Amino acid sequence: MILPVRRLAALCALGAALTACGAPELPRRAVHRVPTPAEVSSRPPTLAPGPAGLTPVFERGARTPDRTVALTFDADMTADQGARAAAGERFDNPELIAALRALRVPATVFMTGRWAEEYPVQARAIGRDPLFEVANHSYSHHAFTGDCYGLPTVPEERMRADVERAFAAFRRAGVRDPKPYFRFPGGCYDRRALRALSGAGVTAVQWDVVGGDAFATDAGAVARQVLDGVRPGSVVVLHCTRSAAPATERAIRTIVPELRRRGYRFVKVSELIGTAAGRPGAGL
Repeated sequence: MILPVRRLAALCALGAALTACGAPELPRRAVHRVPTPAEVSSRPPTLAPGPAGLTPVFERGARTPDRTVALTFDADMTADQGARAAAGERFDNPELIAALRALRVPATVFMTGRWAEEYPVQARAIGRDPLFEVANHSYSHHAFTGDCYGLPTVPEERMRADVERAFAAFRRAGVRDPKPYFRFPGGCYDRRALRALSGAGVTAVQWDVVGGDAFATDAGAVARQVLDGVRPGSVVVLHCTRSAAPATERAIRTIVPELRRRGYRFVKVSELIGTAAGRPGAGL
């Protein structure tokens, strides 16, 4: 039914007056949107918390006939190394990232927040390249336990804030989707550290193969150590810092083709965790 113009105008004026006088609105029903299957499947896999809600720890995948291996690279820079970077020391390694791209090797880069601040263009490029995933290596690269390779120590009450500060640095650099994985500086942790991070929603990621590239100059020796240690499901720890690990890029050019010759497939840490998430005893 079409109302006369004058009557319609009067009704509109009455509605406006009621609204202005604070007439109560009809209650609105809350709408709870169910996530789509695509949204659910796109969430990065994590492990369930450990006993007493402690942060879960992942060391390696299962030793299955499916020969997968995850190469991980720590982009280290401590909070107090800015002066050294300003003086010309390079804590990045663009040649290594270029080699991984040329070889089409998926990899996980555990980045400190301080590194992302020093090299935001590189952090953004790595974070937006589907070949890679960025994970958290703390903001400061200070230790989460005492007596950890001489690193300064983060107080227990600051541990979670240090991790969250790194995620904030990634976002400022333009890293779109940092993964909820955390690697303790130096690999040093204890029950106290796991408890301190229990509310951060991260899975701690260790390794079962030490690349031995820190401060090494012999690329052949690094390659041999990795090749001797890799097993199905292995997580290999290497470094993405030119000054502290100058041989890594050359070692990778030996490691990758040899592992492929042996039938290995390179994956990101998220794929190994996704496979392990439903397996009893996956958290170590």
